[in-house]
Amino acid sequence: MDAKGPKVPPSYPPKTPPPPKKPVEAPRPETLAGLPLPDPRTWRLATRTRARMAVRNRQVCNFTIVSNRWAADKVASRVVEALQDWGYRTDEDAVKEVSRLLVEAAVADEGKRISVHVADQDAMALVVVLSHRPGIAPDDDVLARIAGITVTSSCGTDAAPEGRRVWALMDTRTKAATVAQP
Repeated sequence: MDAKGPKVPPSYPPKTPPPPKKPVEAPRPETLAGLPLPDPRTWRLATRTRARMAVRNRQVCNFTIVSNRWAADKVASRVVEALQDWGYRTDEDAVKEVSRLLVEAAVADEGKRISVHVADQDAMALVVVLSHRPGIAPDDDVLARIAGITVTSSCGTDAAPEGRRVWALMDTRTKAATVAQP
């Protein structure tokens, strides 16, 4: 046994423990639907009212053009030219018809200009036309005509803060096409 003497309390006050690194947090409540609240890292995505369109890591072609009645033919030619520059060989008539219908829908909103965005991925081409006239309600009549063209995989329209957005996703592998009559 060691004979160090009697154990007495020290004459100085003991060290206080350091404060906790994270504040203590009460357990998080669950939402009314019974689903847990979103992860704190993704709260902005969960609270956003409308998802923004994002095209990343793709070949893209963007341009604006004056909104007038002959814009449809100009845009159709530029879309086909962009697809050919990217190495796609598709039914040009069908791609031009889809592009014309998209542009005509945007021109009908009577904005001063339209924006056209073309992107590709895995032999699919996305064409988005934005009419810079906010407050226009989406018109679904044009979608039936766009969907009737064989190169169209899907299409849609919605009211964005910048104006009405009309888009079509086209399969560039389709060779034979039948254009739907209006």
